Amino acid sequence: MTTKVTINRLATGVPGLDEVLSGGLPEFSFNLIAGPPGCGKTTLAHQMMFALATKERPALYFTVLGEPPLKMLRYQQQFEFFDSEAINHSIHFINLSDDASAGDLDQVLRRMVAEVEAHRPALVFVDSFRSVVHASRGEGQPHNNLQQFVQQLGMLMTSWQATTFLIGEYFTETEADANPVLTVADGLIWLRQSVQRNSMVRKMEVMKMRGQPTLPGLHTFRITASGIEVFAPARVALAAHAEANPRSAGKRLLMGVPHLDDMMGGGLPCGYSMLVAGPSGSGKSILAAAFLAEGARCGETGVIAVFEQRPNRSRNRLLTDLIESGRVGLVDSRAPDLSIDEIVQLLLNEIRRLDASRVVIDSLSAFELALAPTFREDFRESLLRLVTALSGAGVTVLMTSELEDRYIDLRFSPYGTAFLTDAIIVQRYIEVDSRLRRVMAVVKVRASAHSDELREFSIDDDGIHIGEILADQEGLLGGRPTTKQVRGADGS
Repeated sequence: MTTKVTINRLATGVPGLDEVLSGGLPEFSFNLIAGPPGCGKTTLAHQMMFALATKERPALYFTVLGEPPLKMLRYQQQFEFFDSEAINHSIHFINLSDDASAGDLDQVLRRMVAEVEAHRPALVFVDSFRSVVHASRGEGQPHNNLQQFVQQLGMLMTSWQATTFLIGEYFTETEADANPVLTVADGLIWLRQSVQRNSMVRKMEVMKMRGQPTLPGLHTFRITASGIEVFAPARVALAAHAEANPRSAGKRLLMGVPHLDDMMGGGLPCGYSMLVAGPSGSGKSILAAAFLAEGARCGETGVIAVFEQRPNRSRNRLLTDLIESGRVGLVDSRAPDLSIDEIVQLLLNEIRRLDASRVVIDSLSAFELALAPTFREDFRESLLRLVTALSGAGVTVLMTSELEDRYIDLRFSPYGTAFLTDAIIVQRYIEVDSRLRRVMAVVKVRASAHSDELREFSIDDDGIHIGEILADQEGLLGGRPTTKQVRGADGS
């Protein structure tokens, strides 16, 4: 019977990357970090290096660049992960630019071997491998030296008992495919970036990682002062949160608007998602604030993601008080290149921080505009993942959606996604006696009886007040109802 070898996985120190790698980097693996200029390759390598290197497990960083390491470090030290005390203690930088520029690949290898034997590193980085490729194609240098160099380097890196990285600058995957390093590497992390209008979107793909499954597809990431943060798919991030937050079966949450709970059959079932749809000024945000305030009154915390106007006292004093008191967390990103997965991560961070049970997204219409243009094409599918995952995570979600009240049809969402939600409340304007009045109806509460009445409501400084049905009016959904004719005893 053979003994199974367990491969230790290293935490990368890059938020979200370990989830994409399904647990971290395999120890002693030989990895290629590739992509076009400016996509974050060197930043990713440094962030992992500073997270993993210790005095007992040092790192060597070979630079094969035209610029000295000092210039590179001048920019890298702007990141929060940078630790100047680690330089020349747990992290050592070796400049190979002179050896590489001479085109003598054998000398480059000899220099690497000598430094590795001197420092006995646990981590080795070579930046950039493309410089070695160009050096091998210098005048008078046979091209087949490169393949021999790569094979020798791969064997050496395996024998070093170190986790190793080559940073390669490639513009296309086709260009990289012709490089023999791909056959040697255990892992390939490809970074890319695209610019549309005024937004830049960066994405990462783990194209190869021997011995372990990884999350397929492109994963968005952002470079901030903290370094790189990868946004794992919503289904992965929220599945982990759901384990710690199971849905409270059978429980109903009060809405905070008198009479609305009765219309919904006793309140909104815990864990449901609800859509509040209506035209501008109909009171959607006010209803959402009342939902969060009722939760706070019951001892529950909440989170609101706003994509329209930032909450302030002049617009919504109640919501502002809840945020300032810490009973409601605020997600308010003004970045022009948002993705669905990033919003999910921001929401989850606040949900975990506050142990929140209620979430408001105000509004879906503005949310779509806040996304980077590249993500708007599949907004419906992305919204499906968001709604399903948040509901499954044990939180109760209320979303608002702007609708153009055209009176010729009854729609609940411009995205055709009304079927995604468990409950729907619609608000409409009607004209009665040359005055604009508001009506509200509960259209849907899944697996629950609810009122089918159209009720008039009003808004004042104290919030929403639901009145009676307009029993003497008919044709309310047409916007211009008429007074019902009173029939006589003879039916005329």
